[in-house]
Amino acid sequence: MTTPLLLVANAGEGSISVFRFDGASLTRLSVAPGLTGCSNFVVDAARDLVYASVKGSPAGIVTLRLDRESGELTEVSRRDTPRGGLNYVALTRDGSVLLGAAYSANYGLIAPVTDGEVGEPTSIVEHRHLHSVAASADGRFAYFVSLGDDLVGQYAITDDLELEPLDPVGAAAPAGSGPRHIVLNGAESFAYVITEFSGEVLRFERDQATGVLSFTDAASFADALQGLQPGALGGNPLEPRSIWGADIHWGADEQYLWTSERTTSTLAPLKVSEDGSLEDARAFTVTQQQPRGFALSPDGRFLVAAGEEATEVALYEVRGDHLTELQQVETGSGANWVRWA
Repeated sequence: MTTPLLLVANAGEGSISVFRFDGASLTRLSVAPGLTGCSNFVVDAARDLVYASVKGSPAGIVTLRLDRESGELTEVSRRDTPRGGLNYVALTRDGSVLLGAAYSANYGLIAPVTDGEVGEPTSIVEHRHLHSVAASADGRFAYFVSLGDDLVGQYAITDDLELEPLDPVGAAAPAGSGPRHIVLNGAESFAYVITEFSGEVLRFERDQATGVLSFTDAASFADALQGLQPGALGGNPLEPRSIWGADIHWGADEQYLWTSERTTSTLAPLKVSEDGSLEDARAFTVTQQQPRGFALSPDGRFLVAAGEEATEVALYEVRGDHLTELQQVETGSGANWVRWA
């Protein structure tokens, strides 16, 4: 059995740290420098490849090869994105297609991948402040989450990698909610979107034949006892103290959806009912300062959280809706993205 590895992006110093996990603790194996402003990457574990979004002039997508023994990351290729850097990258169709979302540049893209080399984008879509993108498991549909337009842009992926708008092209979210990151359940009957400003996880029903999403309901991940105000686009979430949602991931067996909130620096799970509806979060764990990114191990037994204002990541054991801290380990400045490999 391959020993699990964990990768953490440190945007402040432009690096990715690689850790080995022995089932109880993390050991840092290596740090790959020279990845300016890297705050997002995606891992193709089957091929030991990492696609990292970097800033700079121009910005780009850097492909890195992962040596599982040493933990070393070696650059393989680079694709410039002169239109603007990507805030989120994802893979589909068995690693042969890359999707990207750009927040500041207000666009999303799709591009072919051949032997680790990202090709020219074949299709571009435009929505304000795109923050994430995800594809259906069969690679037929792509969902671009627009924080600025309060919607999920929904598209069919054609055989020649064009993005064809569905009807409607945007699945509307509540006004001012600030949809941010998206996950689908295993059956792909629902999509769940964490909001940055309203402190909610939005549930969308998904038509599995057409791929179309329809907003259904929402549940809260914000701690009501903290007295946070709703956030707003362009506002300072710390003055006054406002909701500042960040990341979302599935727990084991899809019993809980885990979320992070940056103003209170908390992690919180929402219980998922059999019908896919959510209960408001009731348990809150204070973690690294401003937890922009976190990830659960494939078996859901462990969680690692990174904070934008912390230089260490925290390792937790997951027991139901509670977390037990096992370790804090140095990673680097501006740590904000976590993925298991």
